[in-house]
Amino acid sequence: MASPLKQLRYRIEWLAIKLMSVVVPLLPRGGIQWLANALAFAAFRVDAEGRHTALANLNAVLGETHTEDQRLEIAKQAYRDFARTMLDQFWSSRLNAENYLNHIEVVSEDPEAIEQAKESGAIWISPHYGNFEWTSLVMGFRGFPFTVVAQDFKNPLLTDLFNSNREVSGHRVIPQNGAMLRLFKNLKAGGHAAFLTDLTIKPGRTATIIDCFGLKTCVTTMHAGLQRKLQLPIIPGFTIPLPNGKYQLNILAPLKLKDGASDQEITQACWDAFETHIKENPTPWLWMYKHWRYRPEEGGDNYPPYAQISSPFNKLEKSLKGS
Repeated sequence: MASPLKQLRYRIEWLAIKLMSVVVPLLPRGGIQWLANALAFAAFRVDAEGRHTALANLNAVLGETHTEDQRLEIAKQAYRDFARTMLDQFWSSRLNAENYLNHIEVVSEDPEAIEQAKESGAIWISPHYGNFEWTSLVMGFRGFPFTVVAQDFKNPLLTDLFNSNREVSGHRVIPQNGAMLRLFKNLKAGGHAAFLTDLTIKPGRTATIIDCFGLKTCVTTMHAGLQRKLQLPIIPGFTIPLPNGKYQLNILAPLKLKDGASDQEITQACWDAFETHIKENPTPWLWMYKHWRYRPEEGGDNYPPYAQISSPFNKLEKSLKGS
């Protein structure tokens, strides 16, 4: 049980977020952009850890192709994009199936395959890139109700607030405990599930190691395991901010996977679907996140300083090489 002081802090956090959930939907779109820029300006200067992480990540990935000033500007823009995404998480209560196209353009690489997926069910994937909250939300308005696994907040009072926003277009948010079985049953019945595939997790039974911008990172294989068992299409998508204040949702064609692909190969293919797009337009990615918490024992000089050698990570890496 949380201490009285922590309970008080949780209550204050809840009141602040609750106030945002009431006030933010009242703002015009121009007000959202102005407030996002102001919050990002302050956050970039106050959030020392996040700022250092973003610059370390950018140096590791873009150090040879972008100058220090260019990387600094990308980090600042990443804060602005993330602030806008968070504000729009609350502003989304104003969206519905009739008006969402006023705020977001939808581009689909293979519309026929997407319509087929409406009948068969599908596994939908996205990274923490652009407005990843609206990527999911908009698909609900388009007739694809997702089951989404969400990590609970440390402050339990916040979980319901955020989940209610994520369910406004017909989605169902479920906790991590028992998620695999619930997802399997839903997908087998022709449903849809959505995953953020660039979350770093601890090496374990449902984890694998992939190459991400030439660096190794440890991510979940939950979506890959479900695809292998059910042979459903995996459809990537991402939403980027546009200069006019709107967004563009890009729905890519379903992944082409080789027969008998392993969890690691499927997971790598999922990341590969996004890497080129992030290279071409790096600012919307969540650079403030520690994408490389672990590094190999050898050849780790190019990793960000926060990356640590991990025995479980090395053990997993050796097992993948031997498989």
